[in-house]
Amino acid sequence: MKYQAVLAAAVLALAPAAALAQAQGETVTGNDGNPVGTVMSNDGSTVMVDTGTHQVPLPADVFATTDTGPTLNTTKAELDSLYAAQLAEAAAARDAALVAGAAVVTADAQALGSVDTIDGDNIVIREGDFVVTLPRDLLALNGNGQLMALANHADIMAALEAAQGG
Repeated sequence: MKYQAVLAAAVLALAPAAALAQAQGETVTGNDGNPVGTVMSNDGSTVMVDTGTHQVPLPADVFATTDTGPTLNTTKAELDSLYAAQLAEAAAARDAALVAGAAVVTADAQALGSVDTIDGDNIVIREGDFVVTLPRDLLALNGNGQLMALANHADIMAALEAAQGG
């Protein structure tokens, strides 16, 4: 994820230390000695930290370990501010790409259709007779800058079928 790499660069600058696995529930402290957040998950490469304001994905190698547990070279306020700015930038880029006729793919890279109409936060996507309305916040830009629904094709189809009573 492009934004994760940018955030990591801003948070990094740690003293060289082998990052140890951060366990779910551990408190992460900042360079000011105060809590930054709690580890929600760790898949070995990405650690999800809940700051209470945001759920921030961070590369596992930006953490250092002290005798009190995992630590970051930032404060909670700095991390929240950096992540909020990245979310705002991503939303602005998505909104700029949200125009009638723009192609939309699913999270598993399958064609979903094209933007037909935009009614506030409701985005109507159409491909022939297929029509689906998605909320704006269920769309983002993928790594290629293309509009992407934040769900797999099968999940969208299952939700549509369930909504139609099938």
